[in-house]
This record gives sequence, C-alpha cells and structure tokens, in this order.
Amino acid sequence: MMIAALFLILIIVLSLPFIFKKAEENLELFLFIMGLAAISVTSQWSFHIIEEALVAPIKITVAVLIAGLLFRELKGFIGKNLERTIKITGLRFFSFLLVFFLGLLSSGITAIISALVLVEIITHLKLDKEHETKLVILCCFSIGFGSALTPIGEPLSAIATAKLKDAPYFAGFWFLAAHLWFYIISALFIFSTIALYISGSKLSKEAGLKEQSGETFRDILARTGKIYIFVMALIFLGTGFKPLIDNYIALISPEILYWINTLSAVLDNATVASAEISPGMSLYQIKSALIALLISGGMLIPGNIPNIIAANKLGIKSKDWAKFGIPLGVVVLGFYFIVLLFLH
Repeated sequence: MMIAALFLILIIVLSLPFIFKKAEENLELFLFIMGLAAISVTSQWSFHIIEEALVAPIKITVAVLIAGLLFRELKGFIGKNLERTIKITGLRFFSFLLVFFLGLLSSGITAIISALVLVEIITHLKLDKEHETKLVILCCFSIGFGSALTPIGEPLSAIATAKLKDAPYFAGFWFLAAHLWFYIISALFIFSTIALYISGSKLSKEAGLKEQSGETFRDILARTGKIYIFVMALIFLGTGFKPLIDNYIALISPEILYWINTLSAVLDNATVASAEISPGMSLYQIKSALIALLISGGMLIPGNIPNIIAANKLGIKSKDWAKFGIPLGVVVLGFYFIVLLFLH
C-alpha cells in the first residue's frame, strides 16, 4: 500500500503542473504539499528530517539573496559597458565568452542571477530576434551545466549534494565538481563554440529581445523565499520517495536511467533529481542520471529555472525555444551517452 501511494504521489508530481495552471504557477507550494504527503505516507517524520529541511536550503537561499542585491546595484554598469566590450572582443568572441563565463560563474553567483545577467545583456545587445533567441538558449544550457558544480549554484546540485552527504559518498561542497567537472567544462566549450558560429560578426538594426519587466527589491525577496520553500520541498520529496528509489529506481541500469531522465525537458530537473538520486545508487548511475538531467533541462522552457526566468522576462515563446533547444539537446544527449559509456 505504501509503495502504491508513493507511485500515485509521483504521478501527481509529474503530471499535475501540466494539467492545472495553478499548480504550475505555484510550483514551490505544490511540491511542498506533495513532499509532506510523501513523508507522511512513509511515516518518516523525525526531528532530523525537519532540521535538515530547515537548514539545508539556507546556503543557496543566502547566495540567491546576496547575488540578487549585488546584481541590482551592478545592473546599470552592464548596460553602459556592453557596447565597449563588444568593440574590444568582436561579436563572435563576445558570444563565446558570454556563454562560457555565464555558465562557469553560475556555480558561484547562482543560476538565477546568471539568468538575470543574461536578460540584462540581451536587452542591450543589438542582434536580430532569431539570433538572440538562440544565444539565450545556449546560455541557459551552459548555466544549467555550470551551476551544477557547487551546491549553491542551483536546486538540483543542492539536492544531489544533500542526498549524498552520508555513506558511502559523504558528499561535501566539491563532490559534484570532483566527479562531473570534465563533462561540465567540455559542455560549456561546446555551447560556447556553437554560439561563436551562430552569432555573426555584425550587430543588427532589427529589433531584438527586450526585458518585459524590471527587477524590484520586492521581486528579490519573493524569489529568495520561493527558493527556500522549493529546496525544502525537494528534501521532503527525496526523503519520502526513498523506499521507491531503493526498491525500484536504484535497480535501473545507468543506460536506461539516462534516457528516462529526458523527462526533465518538461519538468524541472531538480524535481526529478529529488525523486531518484540516493546513496544506494552507483557512481555511474548518479553521473548518468545527473548528466541527462542537465542536458534535458535545457531543451524546453519548463526544464530549468534559468530557462523560465529568461523566457518570461524576454518574451520567448515555447515553440521558438523548442525549435532550437530540442535538436541541440538530442545531439548533446547522444554525444554524452557515448562519452559516459567509454569513461565510466
């Protein structure tokens, strides 16, 4: 009965945000309720889990708040110096640097702030709409990968690190970086190189993408609170789903798990990670699961937080994102599937 109830909760988590818009718009609260349900069904309530849920989100939440406040102060500086920077580097090399360093820096300034920096740069960049859309998608792929290097980068890395902190992995701050750095850094180079070739060498006179709404202090505080609740919800979900993970998901081969995780193209990859990553998995399984989540998370707008922020603020439509994001993601998925087979 317990396993059946967990399967039902998992189906609700994976499907309800697509059926009811209210669940999608209030995803943090929805996942929090589902997490409470999973913990209750499995009778895992304890002081330890409550303490973990309250403490674990603090690092990433504080990082988001501080980075958000700093970005608010530096926002004008970005706009003023963008044109001068492009004149020095050239448009192609600027695009390469933008994609690479936004991805790399996202592990420290968080994926959310990297996405906001991206929005500010794109707003002032003078490319045509099609090229700017492709550049945004490449940047979001890069941010999704780069932010996984540390647990303060994004909810996925925070959850994965928290769930692997006990035996046999004893995951610390640099655990994911130590095991995934090759895949992540190589991916940043791939996305940056593509950006270099698609950007062209001249600025356009056509209207490009523009930020739809500004960033207020209230927005910063609201986003910080949502991230805290989101990570707390994922911890409850991950703990609640542990019997399901141990009995079923941990037994799936890494190769099959890799392709199952393409599901994160339509569902936030941190949510999927919370439902399947566990210390009972082999390192190869963990790598396969996380790499697939990171790639698939960039293919469609709902797959990752940076996509959602950039698309909403710049007015990018789902079909425009999918037109470039899906083919790119499929190719990269195939490439890293082969790489993982040879390097595991």
